[in-house]
Amino acid sequence: MARKKMRTPEEASRDEAAVALLERAYQLAIETAFTRADEITPCPIGAEGLCCKNCAMGPCRLVGKTERGVCGATRDTIVARNFARAVAVGAAAHSDHGRDLAYTLLEAAEGDAPDYKIRDPYKLMEVAGYLDVETNGRPIEEIARDVALAALEEFGRIRGELRYLKRAPAKRQKIWRELGIAPRSIDREVVDLLHRTHIGNDQDPEHLLDQAMRCALADGWGGSMLATDLTDILFGTPAPILSEANLGVLREDMVNIIVHGHEPTLSEMIVAAAQDPELIEYAKSKGANGINLAGICCTANETLMREGIPLAGNFLQQELAILTGAVEAMVVDVQCIMEGLVPLAEQFHTELITTSPKVRIAGATHIEFDERNALAIAKEIVRRAIDHFPERGETFIPDYRSPLVPGFSHEYIDYALGGFYRGSFRPLNDAIVAGRIRGVVANIGCNNARICHDSLHRYVVEEFIKNDVLVVETGCGAIASAKQGYMTPETALELAGPGLREVCEAIGIPPVLHMGACVDNSRILTVLSQMATETGLGEDIADIPAVGMAPEWMSEKALAIATYCVASGAYVIMGGEGPVRGSEEVTRLISEGWEKKVGGKLEFIPDGEEIVRRALEHIDKKRAALGLPEYDPSKWGKSGDWRMPELLELPLEERIEAVYGKAVK
Repeated sequence: MARKKMRTPEEASRDEAAVALLERAYQLAIETAFTRADEITPCPIGAEGLCCKNCAMGPCRLVGKTERGVCGATRDTIVARNFARAVAVGAAAHSDHGRDLAYTLLEAAEGDAPDYKIRDPYKLMEVAGYLDVETNGRPIEEIARDVALAALEEFGRIRGELRYLKRAPAKRQKIWRELGIAPRSIDREVVDLLHRTHIGNDQDPEHLLDQAMRCALADGWGGSMLATDLTDILFGTPAPILSEANLGVLREDMVNIIVHGHEPTLSEMIVAAAQDPELIEYAKSKGANGINLAGICCTANETLMREGIPLAGNFLQQELAILTGAVEAMVVDVQCIMEGLVPLAEQFHTELITTSPKVRIAGATHIEFDERNALAIAKEIVRRAIDHFPERGETFIPDYRSPLVPGFSHEYIDYALGGFYRGSFRPLNDAIVAGRIRGVVANIGCNNARICHDSLHRYVVEEFIKNDVLVVETGCGAIASAKQGYMTPETALELAGPGLREVCEAIGIPPVLHMGACVDNSRILTVLSQMATETGLGEDIADIPAVGMAPEWMSEKALAIATYCVASGAYVIMGGEGPVRGSEEVTRLISEGWEKKVGGKLEFIPDGEEIVRRALEHIDKKRAALGLPEYDPSKWGKSGDWRMPELLELPLEERIEAVYGKAVK
């Protein structure tokens, strides 16, 4: 059998640092996720959603003329079941993250986790209002305790529906209730959906997909939104801060510790421990000049937007970081952690440390994290990393890093648009109404080793900002833009279209806004809800000229996010061929069918140019439906500080003509 063609580093990634380290991996004959993806052929039956292994009569592979499984389940039912199960797992992962934060807040409020404090009391009061917790005249610790308990109640409510649903536009709430998909409690919807996919249960694809929306909404407007709010309460609501991104942030002369995963409770304590003077001195005693922290994946986004800790990279760079030979410890918690890190770390001096009671990896060191003794455990981990510094061998740190300005929470965007007393999303709406901003794209999601790393993220983002589309990002998609340098205000002057450039210049923001970790997509829902409650862009999220997308997605969390965004009224585009293509009916239900029901639709599109074309087409269609002027970039770009040096050299009359397009008599 002929050996499969292996991609060159340049074919595997668009990131210069990644390319350099993939070349090093090939030289050292070390495998990575990239080489494993080239060597393993995806199962074509499973890729289409046509393999059912939900009972011991299977697995049933519906290929050729086979139209039903042993139990009689049709192709449509099996594809819908598989999609629904993925949504349930993704919703469970992000929602469970929210539950853990609620317990941390409870322990902090009751004094059992003394290393955690209430960093944002204003956010605490806001969340107390959403959860019907009394605040007048009460000590902050009591309020925090009751907020934590109320948050935990949302996971197992006995009656009614999730309290956070009232944060959605009134029209959207009405749609959910009329369709019977308003979530009752977070855990109930996950269990309900999984129950339906058991053999002999729900065998109507449309009915299964309706519950998939309900389950996803319990995450988006429940678990994930709670997770974001509780993280802000404990660690502070993000605001702009300057940092750097890519593997060049690692230091040759310092102890390098990488935090990787998704739990800020751990990473915030590692940040505190790394700043301890005693540990810094200990590092110097081992020959280092200090301690350098960097992040991978969404833990990176959490520590970046609150503490300015630099980004080492996104999902597909976790192995490459170890390949530098300069990482003393990689400290991981939950989600998106490759088991391939273990054999790789064994070839270097790096210690892989797992910390979550939910995650152990054979061959890794396990130091279980306990919020009640958080800082002491973090210090132990940092000390272990320092002890590995003298063991370093040859290092190879690619000199690639880009500046970025992250931290655009919806609270800060509101502030930036009007100040403390006049904060409002009205200026953003006005810019869209006028046509300076054509629309908004939320570009989120993962990397996928079967797609050229960062290629689609880079392509679509650059095309959108050139076409005056404001881009907001979370997760590994945000890290891709950060590494490319799209997240600085200067980028607006270089790459943005004329209308978007004027808006960014007036406010002082980048054309691509970093809004946090993948769990923080709830921030985007909040922004869209606030835009819908302002005048000018309709009454609902479905009315806004906006598109969501995850062009390089790979995880079940991404499917849950996509589904709750669709159920909230958004058009969502996912990269690749999609896991439902084995059923024309399911493909139709999640696109045309969902659009008729909830105003949003889900499509899978592998080609970057087609993603951009359909997104812009949708944005223009929504503009037309609102009666807004047709997008015309020639109307803008005749003002702004970016032209001042050039204009000031002209005589007055020529200067006026240059700005206004006509001579003054």
